[in-house]
Parts: sequence; C-alpha cells; structure tokens
Amino acid sequence: MYVGQVAKDILKWPRPSTPPVVKLEKRVIAEFGMPSTHAMAATAISFTFLISTMDRYQYPFLLGLTMAIVFSTLVCLSRLYTGMHTVLDVLGGVLITAFLIVLTYPAWTLIDCLDSASPLFPVCVIVVPFFLCYNYPMSDYYSPTRADTTTIVAAGAGVTIGFWINHFFQLVSTPATSLPVAQNIPPLTTSLIVLGLTKFTVGIVLILLVRQLVQNLSLQVLYSWFKVVTRNKEARRRLEIEVPYKFVTYTSVGICATTFVPMLHRFLGLL
Repeated sequence: MYVGQVAKDILKWPRPSTPPVVKLEKRVIAEFGMPSTHAMAATAISFTFLISTMDRYQYPFLLGLTMAIVFSTLVCLSRLYTGMHTVLDVLGGVLITAFLIVLTYPAWTLIDCLDSASPLFPVCVIVVPFFLCYNYPMSDYYSPTRADTTTIVAAGAGVTIGFWINHFFQLVSTPATSLPVAQNIPPLTTSLIVLGLTKFTVGIVLILLVRQLVQNLSLQVLYSWFKVVTRNKEARRRLEIEVPYKFVTYTSVGICATTFVPMLHRFLGLL
C-alpha cells in the first residue's frame, strides 16, 4: 500500500475526467489515480491468502484460485464503475502487486522467524514505517493520501508487533517447526457462526474503545507539545500532528486486535 500510494504522488496521473465520467466517491477525489490501491489491496489479500492456505487446508486449488480471481476482479471493476480509475490504473495496480508478491515470497518464512524470535524486530517495525510515513512525498495541496497511508502502514505495524508479543512472551502455544499436515476446513455449523459473531462483536467493541482513547490522548499530547491553539481539522492536517497521531492510534489498534482481543476472548471462555 505504501508503494502504491507513493507512486500516485510521484506519477501524478489524474483520475478520469468529469465529464464524461461520473464520480460516485467524493472523499478521495483529490488523490491521483495511478495505480489503483484498491486493486492492489484486493489482489494482494486474495492471492496471498490462497498461497498461504493451499498447503495447510484440503480444498480444491481450482476453487481457491477461482475465488481469488473473482474477488479481485469484482473490486477492480467497482473502481471503474465508481469512476475513480481508468483500466490502465487498475491493471497497473494488479501488475505491481503481482511483482511484489513474487519478489517477497521467498522471504515469507524468514519474516515469520524474525517475528517470533528477534527481540529487535519491534524496533524495526516501528521506526522504519514511521520514518517512511513522516517523509511521505509532499503535495502541492492537501489530499488524504498521506493520512490513509499512515493509517494502513501503522495498522500493519501494530498487527506485526502484536504477533511478536504473542510469540516472544509465549502468550500463545509454541508454533510448530514445520507446516502442519493439511487438514479439512471445519464444517460451518450454527454454533460456530454464533461463536464467530460473538467473538467479532467483543473484539470490535474493544478495538473501537482503544482507538478512541488513544486518538484523543495522542492528539491532546501533540497539541500541547506543539502549542496548537486552534484545535480544528486544519490543525490535524499538519505533518507533525497528523502522522504521529495516526501512527500511534492505528499501531495501538493493530496490537489490540492481535494481542488483547484474543486475551479477552480467552478470559470470557470464547476460545
């Protein structure tokens, strides 16, 4: 996502012109178009999920491949329908993601090992993304691109740190040294659906509470530190305010989702 968002502000390719296109979204209209980060995200999520599960669970590979293609295609088509991107923007996003998957796939196992063993891993996960977000390419006018990028990158950093906390402090069982034998996907029963919805509701409530608390606290600290008097939307958009408060807030959300939510589930007997 960082690569895609930065590429937009470097290439500065405009979104489809209006008319003839009718834009159905207004919030991101100030952003540039190439590449489509929605297409990138959909392609990355569906195909990395497929690659990561095909050796762990028994299901027809053709079915998994079809679902990945259908999901990513529907998202790509939706970006054309809403008038946010051209076909070239969408194809560019898909191709960039395919390149990144091929480039990073050999390192997936190494990253897993570092995530569960190295005591310095959290420092890198915080410092490097924060540095990248704070030094995001400047634009001639304000757009939500930097804020969205910081949100996404910070959430990813938080999730990664959360997994590290779980493994390093042995909050979860020790992972197997090798991949488990492929197993069948459990049947979808009523009790399983109810349990899943209950866990989701408990988790999302805790995440929203943490998000609101950390956001308010971080904004108050930053406003005081930089002596901001007028605390409005414009103040939030200042670089020294926007990036730190977004990064701290959504890093906390990621940690909460992967560490504290499972702990709460365990305490309530939902695991």
